[in-house]
Amino acid sequence: MLTKLLITNTDRHFSFRPFFIALIVLANSLYLSGQTAKPLKSSFEARLINIEAPSNEPFRYTTTLTNGSAQLVNYNLNAQLPDGWQISYRVEGSQVTSLQMQPNKVQEISIEISCPITAKPDKYKIPVRAISSQDTLQLDLEAVVKGSYALELTTPSGRLSDEVVSGSSKEILLKVKNTGTLPLNTLDLSSQLPSRWEATFNPTTIKQLEAGKSVDVKVNLKVPDKTIAGDYAAKFEIKSSNSNADISFRMIVKTSLLSGWIGMLVIVLAIGLVYYLIRKYGRR
Repeated sequence: MLTKLLITNTDRHFSFRPFFIALIVLANSLYLSGQTAKPLKSSFEARLINIEAPSNEPFRYTTTLTNGSAQLVNYNLNAQLPDGWQISYRVEGSQVTSLQMQPNKVQEISIEISCPITAKPDKYKIPVRAISSQDTLQLDLEAVVKGSYALELTTPSGRLSDEVVSGSSKEILLKVKNTGTLPLNTLDLSSQLPSRWEATFNPTTIKQLEAGKSVDVKVNLKVPDKTIAGDYAAKFEIKSSNSNADISFRMIVKTSLLSGWIGMLVIVLAIGLVYYLIRKYGRR
């Protein structure tokens, strides 16, 4: 009797275990199918809708377009821009104006907006639309123009040429002006010169230059000895993290007066020597 009871209990124990396992698997599969079957909603979104930049730099947005329908959709992209502004759309590095999207597809679109350098500091609202035959998805972007960065490098007189004697130095005065509407920090000066020429700047670095202000910079240009007379080009450049400018300066190298007289003396002596030799040996 006891053996029959144990066998009965054992059979009951093994008969319920597969049932519970099957029930758990079924519930889990139903949950997962419910999750994956959840339809996407068509949308046009951006990580950041408000971006601030100077007027001479583009506004870059990363957006996501979602086709939540169950059919293939063609979207045309357009935007309502202020006068003089420009916009471009890129998908996987290629510039586009429209795109075809598969059902339940999500596509990242990079948008770049540029404004004129003369744009006034302000917040500009830019509606961007993805238009299809089924619906129109709108994304409202904001571009905050905070001003502009711009540099000008010239001379106080506007003259971009000078003369220098071979083997000597020449001081050139440059004028650096901030023509933008924002201050510039840490402006470094440099030069590109003919071989063996040297240039030193005073100052070598401008720590800060406010909008509309200018600074004079002295350049000591040294020309090596025995430089052949002629025209030479020297390029001066100024750079900051936000803007840069450069000018080409024409240098006319002349030989020194002493060198000229020495040359003439050598020529006269050579002629005299030839004449002497002719007179002395020509009669023989």
